[in-house]
Formats: sequence, structure tokens, C-alpha cells
Amino acid sequence: MTGVRTGLERLVAGRARGERALSGRIGLVTNPTGVLPDLTPSAPALLRAGFRVTALFSPEHGLRGTGQAGSGESGDDGAARAAADPATGLPVFDTYQRAGAALDELVASAGVDVLVFDTGDVGARFYTYVWTMHDLMGAAARLGLPFAVLDRPNPIGGAVCEGPPLDPAFASFVGRAPLPIRHGLTAGEIARFVDREIGAEPTVVPLHGWRREWYFDETGLPWVMPSVNMPTLDTALVYPGTGLFEGTNVSEGRGTTRPFELIGAPYLDGRFAEALDALGLPGVRFRDTWFAPVFGKHAGSPVRGVQLHVTDRTAFRPVFTAVSMLHVLRTLHPDDFTCEPFLDLLWGSGSLRLALTSGRDPRDLCGPPGRPGDHAELMYA
Repeated sequence: MTGVRTGLERLVAGRARGERALSGRIGLVTNPTGVLPDLTPSAPALLRAGFRVTALFSPEHGLRGTGQAGSGESGDDGAARAAADPATGLPVFDTYQRAGAALDELVASAGVDVLVFDTGDVGARFYTYVWTMHDLMGAAARLGLPFAVLDRPNPIGGAVCEGPPLDPAFASFVGRAPLPIRHGLTAGEIARFVDREIGAEPTVVPLHGWRREWYFDETGLPWVMPSVNMPTLDTALVYPGTGLFEGTNVSEGRGTTRPFELIGAPYLDGRFAEALDALGLPGVRFRDTWFAPVFGKHAGSPVRGVQLHVTDRTAFRPVFTAVSMLHVLRTLHPDDFTCEPFLDLLWGSGSLRLALTSGRDPRDLCGPPGRPGDHAELMYA
């Protein structure tokens, strides 16, 4: 028995009011994070409970979670339908990089009566699973299908949000709606927030027993890697900040065993760690280190940088920390450090890249931490 019961667990136990909305042929949107506390995947769990699951839909990284960033599991030919799921024999439909009419066609071809979303998240706006949910909600609304979300905890807590809201002019698959970077919401809360523009009227099967200030290791639920480069809760804690390094020529630690905790580049030296520790940023220390990514930026080459060590996760501000790191990088290495247009999509506007490229201090762009209730209606007290 765990302290927190997910929407999936409550549904299969027959303790969820939304059960009647899930009649007919179910198309289940899931991946390895969709499990019961005993680690039974959601598709077998729903089938055993008597629900008629007839098709599976996978987000980025695929149903089995083997795809690297920017890919699903449908293969190089881009086929929407992959091999049948070996655990259930159900057909698998790859939704990654499909939207609008192409996504509508995919959903219609599956022959389902309702779509159900049961996928974990990491609490950062640029993590794509909730935008798969958003796009499928749109498809459901256009096709006249009910949509349901089996809610799960925000693993880095739901009491704090940080970073600017997305400028709608920079909407993309790493951010479809005006949420802060660390949004502090559950998938169910995001579904209700974005539905103001979609009209899918989603049914949310809520969590039971979750407290907003809890981190994932306080829920009693088993941690399952949300994706191949999100191995631990430590990774998720820093990701809303260090994920921004994907929009630069600095390695964000992909291709190592500590992605997003290791940050480095060939041109860095020991001054980087010294300058960062001198800032006295709350809840974090920086260790001078070397690493050699086996893939990704600077693959196969030793690079110098830092490892972030979070010492107080309630005081730690991941977005402000990363922006401070970017500012120090630009100050120490103005001729070597570069940022790419993708940084605009991650940040949600062009303001951060403009500040960095012009040599201005970008830290005032972050603003103070806020409360999730400042930008969305909350389901949980």
C-alpha cells in the first residue's frame, strides 16, 4: 500500500468516478511510466480490470522507451504503426511528430471510441509528453471522441513554479501553452488548463493522497525512468534549468550516466566551477569535472565542466541556476560560447538568447519563484 494512489490505480480498483466515461474501445496513450505500484503496465492492468483496450499510442521515445531524444520507435521509414505490443498483442501507433490532420488520420485508423492518457511527466514545460496529450486532445475534439487522463504526481513537486510563461509566438512541440518552464502542475491540471482552447472536455481521474509539496520519492510510488536520458529524480530536479543547454554548443551531459547534471565543453576551464560557486546560488554546489560523452555534443572527446550537486532541493531554483550558468559561460568565453535558435523554443521567447548574445545579464528575466495557482486552476490543495 502506498501513500499516493494514481489515477490508474484508482480506476482499476473501481474507485474512480470517471469509469463510466471509459466504455467502448480504448486507445491507451502510454509508455514505461504507466504502471501500477507493483509495476504492472497500464495496458495489462486495464485489460485485467475488464476495460476494452484495443490500441496503444506512444509518445516521443516510444512505447518501450528505447528511442533517443527526437525519435519514437516506428523506425526509419516513419511508419505510424509499429509492430504489435508483445505483452498484449495490441497494435501500437506512434504519435511522435504527428499533429493536425495527420494525427487525426492516425487516431481514426485505430478504430477506438475513447482516448486515455497514462504517462508520467518530469515537471518541465519543454518535456514533450504533455504536448502529445495536448495534440491528442485536439484530435479527440475534432473526431468527437471522449478523452481521459489518469493523473500522476508531478515528480519535482507542485508547490513552486519558475521561469517566464511561453510567448504564444514561440509555441512548438517543446511548449504549446503559456506555462512557466517549471510549471508545478500534474498532467490532469495541464489538460484542464489547455482545454480552454481545445474543447475536448477531458475526464481526469485524479490522484488520491498527493500533497503538492511532495517530491516523487515522498509518494511511495516506484520511480520508472520517464525517458532514456532521465534516469533518476536527481536528473528531473535539475532538468527544468539545464535542459536549456540543449540550445547551446555546450554538452548537457547526454551520452553520460549523469545527463543534465554534467555540463561541459572543450573550451571550458577551472574558472567555470570557481565562478559558479562564488555566486552562492541557493541549494546547489558545483564540482569541477571532466567527462567524455559517448554520443551527442562533443562525443568521444574529453570535455571540462561542472557537475551540479543539489544540496537543498526546496531552496534550489533550477531555472535561475541555469541562466546564471549561461551568463557565466558567456562572460568567461564570449568568443567560444554560442546559442542556437532552439534556445528560443526552450525558453519560450527570444529574450534569453538576445540577452546572452548582446552581453547583458539575463538573470532578471527569471523573476521570483511563483505558485502554480497563479497561472492555472489547481485540482489538489
